[in-house]
Amino acid sequence: MASPPFLLVFILLAFLPGGAPDLAGDAAALLAFRAAVGSFVLKWNATASPCSWRGVSCSSGRSGRVTALRLPGVGLIGEIPAGTFTNLTELNTLSLRLNALSGSLSPDIATMTNLRGLFLNGNRFSGELPNALFSLPVLSRLDLSTNQFSGEISTGINNLTSLKALLLENNNFSGKIPDINLRRLVLFNVSYNNFTGSVPRRLSSAPATAFLGMSLCGAPLKPCATPPSPSPSPSPSPSPSSSPSTSPSPQSSPSPVPATPTGNHKISDKGAKQSSKLSGGAIAGIAVGSAAGLLILIAIFIVLCRKRAGERQPRSVAAAAASANGAGAEKAGRRLVFTGGSPEFELEDLLRASAEVLGKGTYGTAYKAVLDGGLTVAVKRLRDVNLEEREFKGRILAVGSVDHRNVLQLMAFYYSKDEKLLVFEYLPEGSLSSLLHGNRGSGLNTLDWRKRCRIALAAARGIEYIHSTSSTAVHGNIKSSNILLHKQDDARVADYGIAQLVSQNTINHTAGYRAPEVTDARKVSQMADVYSFGVLLLELLTGKAPAQMVQNAEGLDLPRWVRSVTPEDWKAELFDLELLRHQNTEECMVQLLHLALECTAQNPADRPSMSEIVVGIERIYNLSLESSSSAQVHDDGYSSRRTESIDESRF
Repeated sequence: MASPPFLLVFILLAFLPGGAPDLAGDAAALLAFRAAVGSFVLKWNATASPCSWRGVSCSSGRSGRVTALRLPGVGLIGEIPAGTFTNLTELNTLSLRLNALSGSLSPDIATMTNLRGLFLNGNRFSGELPNALFSLPVLSRLDLSTNQFSGEISTGINNLTSLKALLLENNNFSGKIPDINLRRLVLFNVSYNNFTGSVPRRLSSAPATAFLGMSLCGAPLKPCATPPSPSPSPSPSPSPSSSPSTSPSPQSSPSPVPATPTGNHKISDKGAKQSSKLSGGAIAGIAVGSAAGLLILIAIFIVLCRKRAGERQPRSVAAAAASANGAGAEKAGRRLVFTGGSPEFELEDLLRASAEVLGKGTYGTAYKAVLDGGLTVAVKRLRDVNLEEREFKGRILAVGSVDHRNVLQLMAFYYSKDEKLLVFEYLPEGSLSSLLHGNRGSGLNTLDWRKRCRIALAAARGIEYIHSTSSTAVHGNIKSSNILLHKQDDARVADYGIAQLVSQNTINHTAGYRAPEVTDARKVSQMADVYSFGVLLLELLTGKAPAQMVQNAEGLDLPRWVRSVTPEDWKAELFDLELLRHQNTEECMVQLLHLALECTAQNPADRPSMSEIVVGIERIYNLSLESSSSAQVHDDGYSSRRTESIDESRF
């Protein structure tokens, strides 16, 4: 079949040896771009001039070139092949924000030397930033926020001397923030990355909101802790017989005390002098009496605590295990298996740790364990696991290999015939369920629209990542109590993979979240995960607990109850009153509601994928930010604005 004449001319002119870049070369580059990431959403007419294509702008004149490509939120998905933009040398604005583009940023971006505005926020780009990015001579606006970029930021960023806006928040950048020296910089934000250390001096005049969600110090944040200079211990005057070889080291006591007969206790000089005046019998009597009194006090304290708390706080993880199973895990003679990194503690340390019950769920009991060194972890004691050790270990190692900022990290596990323990990082902020339903009306820790939307987005990204690891990978137990909060409005998905470990007789999927087609929670599909996540979205919008809806609303689950409310009554009857306190959010709430209803469609084939859900929530979230009042520009010239709020029409 012959190619359309106009397209054939484009292709021939684009590949003429030595030919200067022109509109035909621009068209060839854009068609290659469409073929890679937008063949289903970009209905460009290849026989027409590219200047008439959606999202494409050209300079005036017969020899005009493509100067802008603006395709925000159109559904682009996939990786942009290297070399795609090599011919677009006259491009001054590139906006591909709020899509599902992935992969690394190609170094061929350096060929677009006229680029002034680059807007890639709200995608899934990853990897380190290429040094070629820092060679763009007139780049004025750079927004790479809400992606998965990682690595350190090169000091080469100071080569972007025309830069006025630098937005890098919500990525995985690490290391220290470079000493950015850009005199034209006005918009700046690096919040919610993994930067450490202190804020560079040249950025100290930026607002604190430009550095949220990280362990940083220095102005405009709290001062960095200055390590105290060690004050020298007073040393006794050396005796004439002293020699340099016998002088005490800095770590040793200036006046060593002779060891006691047991060799286990250290006492001060004063105590040594006093004890020398007491007989051995007196010392023994005092010790026995003190020990007996202490034991009595401890016994009384334990009895009172048990009566008041109903043993909510077991003395240790080992005590909890022994009381439940009649045999402690420490008897198995085994060790903890760590899924990544160096072991930070041993099984014995874990079993001695003081423990507090966090909750009892479908698959076991969770404890907060505080180890002797101060490290706090969450321990889950599984029940009714009938898997052999080899199969259990294989499944758990697959769970432990998942490494994503929005998935709760498994640190270690333990397997014996009588005991199965999982050790996770501990998040003190608690679960979404406790915050959403536990403090209603208190005025504390209220969840406004923006926080709920960010939590939904973080949870969606975590589940999307789980699904991306394999075509059969599922979470299996999505509910608000398994969405753990981290850094206020960030979140991590917990309990991934546990549903596949327990016996079928134990499984009783939490009422209200289960997809209608699920009969065995060990065989949940990704579309069933999508249904459960849709219920979670409805929970965020309505403030109603799905389990209570099943019990109190005449048997209607949350999705069916929402569908029973007419759109005219959504504002009055459906949305949580806490959300209606804020202006300019109703339109975005309605859009998120429509997305939730798509997720909870009865037919699994009618539900969107988690990738599509992430893109949808990102678009809704950014729309809500754009509709809110514009951020105040501080007197020092910096703005703390963390959103896509730059007027692209100026480029």
